[in-house]
Amino acid sequence: MKRTANAHWNGTLQDGKGEITTQSTVLNKTQYSFKTRFAEGVGTNPEELIAAAHAGCFTMAVGAALTQAGYIPGDLTTDAILDLDMQALSITAIALNLKATVIEGLSEQQFKEIAEGAKANCIISKALNVPISLDVIYA
Repeated sequence: MKRTANAHWNGTLQDGKGEITTQSTVLNKTQYSFKTRFAEGVGTNPEELIAAAHAGCFTMAVGAALTQAGYIPGDLTTDAILDLDMQALSITAIALNLKATVIEGLSEQQFKEIAEGAKANCIISKALNVPISLDVIYA
C-alpha cells in the first residue's frame, strides 16, 4: 500500500507560497507559506501535518489495542503537541495528551499500559526519531 501527497512551491522562502494536495483530496491545494509555518498565517504547515498524523495514528492504535484486549473503546481524544526548535530548525519532541472515558472493567493502570503500548507501536511513532511523551486522563 502506498499513500501519496504532492507539494508545490513558488517564490522565495519568506515571500513565496505553496500548496499541498493529498491522494484522498482531503487536502486539495491547501496553502502553506512562511507565515503559516513560522508565524500566524492562514493555511497549514509540515509540522502541523505531522502532529495531526501522529494524533490520528496513535488514537486509532489505542482503539485497536483496547479491542484486541477484549474491551469496547469509548471516546478517545488525543492532542499532539509538536515542539519545533526554531534555532536548530529541528523537531525536538512530541507530547501526546490522551483523554479517554472509563471503560467498564478496565483499571486506570491497565488503560495506561495499553496506551503506552499503542504509543510505542503506532506507525507514526515508529517513523519519528524524537522523544515522545504521553499524558493520560482517564475519567
